[in-house]
Amino acid sequence: MRVLVVYVHPCPESYAAALRDRALAALARAGHETRVLDLYGMGFDPVMGAQERRDYHTPGDNERPVAEHLAALRWAEGLIFVYPTWWYGLPAMLKGWLDRVWIPHATFRMPEDGKPISRVLTNIRVIGAISTLGSPAWWWWIVGMPGRRTLLTGLSVLCAPRCRTFWLGHHSMDASTPASRARFLDRVERRLARLA
Repeated sequence: MRVLVVYVHPCPESYAAALRDRALAALARAGHETRVLDLYGMGFDPVMGAQERRDYHTPGDNERPVAEHLAALRWAEGLIFVYPTWWYGLPAMLKGWLDRVWIPHATFRMPEDGKPISRVLTNIRVIGAISTLGSPAWWWWIVGMPGRRTLLTGLSVLCAPRCRTFWLGHHSMDASTPASRARFLDRVERRLARLA
């Protein structure tokens, strides 16, 4: 499977970087072909400018600023996000990537004639998210899991019918230990070893 990993963290020494590296190693061992979009590393600008917003619904014009990212999405059969959960949701960098890259005509078709939004990226058959969270799991469930819902529910309906999803979260990071972080790395590896 061709797997695109979207990595989001500003610090190269972060635990998120260790998660990314373990994920990539597990995917390679399982025989998958991978590409990485390191949003901070590539200097991605998450801010949609005025002209880009004006062109948002214009096919072609809306694709030019993010052509490299759209090409990566069109290449992918699997899409995995590795990021920290901040304030219960997506980091601004990742939210901006969704705003700018997941655009009409290129990734979905807008509703028309009473029909719902329709799929474009039917090449993507699986979406996964690997995240760290400061909150305990019970509290994150109470606030509604916004980041998880956005990525796994919101995006999967734009991809292949019956697109599979998975979530791996390391909760209570502020109280984590080297042992808990090592166990979570192993969990990531086991899950990606059986990605199909």
